[in-house]
Amino acid sequence: MSSSLSDGPAAGGDAKPQADHADRTRTILQRIAELRAWLFLLALVLGFEVWARSSFGGTFILNPFNLQSIAIFAVAPLLLATGQTFVIISGGIDLSVGFVMGLAAVVAAHVINLATPSLGMPLGVFVGFVGAVCVAAIPGFINGLLISRLRVPPFIGTLGMFGVARGAAFLLANGTTVPVNNAFFALIGNGRIFTIPYIVIITAVFMLFMHYVLSQTRFGQHNYAIGANVQAARRAGINIRSHLLRLYILSACCAGLAGVLYSARFNAGAAQAGEPLLLDCVAAVVIGGASLFGGSGTLLGTIAGALVIAVIQYGLVFVNVEPFWQFISVGVVIIISVLIDQAQRQFGGGRVDE
Repeated sequence: MSSSLSDGPAAGGDAKPQADHADRTRTILQRIAELRAWLFLLALVLGFEVWARSSFGGTFILNPFNLQSIAIFAVAPLLLATGQTFVIISGGIDLSVGFVMGLAAVVAAHVINLATPSLGMPLGVFVGFVGAVCVAAIPGFINGLLISRLRVPPFIGTLGMFGVARGAAFLLANGTTVPVNNAFFALIGNGRIFTIPYIVIITAVFMLFMHYVLSQTRFGQHNYAIGANVQAARRAGINIRSHLLRLYILSACCAGLAGVLYSARFNAGAAQAGEPLLLDCVAAVVIGGASLFGGSGTLLGTIAGALVIAVIQYGLVFVNVEPFWQFISVGVVIIISVLIDQAQRQFGGGRVDE
């Protein structure tokens, strides 16, 4: 008895520092997991910088042309990933954004060509811009109805809309690329101010606004609540149907903006403009720290994820590596990010699907 009484306080005294040490370790690991996109980005930049200096005595990241190219590479995936971030945080996914972007690019080209002769260049661009985003919202509205009212799984509903938007875009483009005859539109797509492309500035302003919506508004709070626990969110009085409807419209409008800027950059609308970007936009969100199980993620993380993909794509071209390695590299980074997310949830006591 005396032995157990004397051992009791000593055992408790050892247990508390061990528990504190475990908590600190868990906190550090979770913090590293949250910052994984920025750490990936730093490692990539340093790797390409070392290669450039050791191979030909040049620089990778301090070259303004490289920075501009990476920023331009990131614009379209980042805009698609912005809407996708909102959707994935809610626990869903939107597979239609690639061809919604292509549909908006074709519509913008047609509307600007039709409106410019009678309205002039700037007003013609404005009408084309609004028209393309409004048309892009239609697939998002249908996605929202399917998912919120008819309870169609997001994967199935948006995959079906992927095909519909694809067909509509090719029909409107008549199977070809639609050139745009508007110098003001071309200036938006290729002009610069203080060496910064206009489309990068437009994207940055848009991202700031969307970051505010996600982090500071009731809409953003409801989005996290639905993704964390939809039943609890319903009991808390959140209108799930209305929120999901607006959510998928928002995702489609982001794709519409990406389509308009794509047309401005290439001075033409192409139905297949966003086809190769679906993987990139989902990858940017996942690499950026959003959980595919919903309830977590930030637009700052998505920005880092999009930059990681842009640096991989541009960096491999920079070092003259076969472009097929881009897909392998992005895929490996996605797998690593998902594994980190699983480990993070396990450390945090969250659910881990088996």
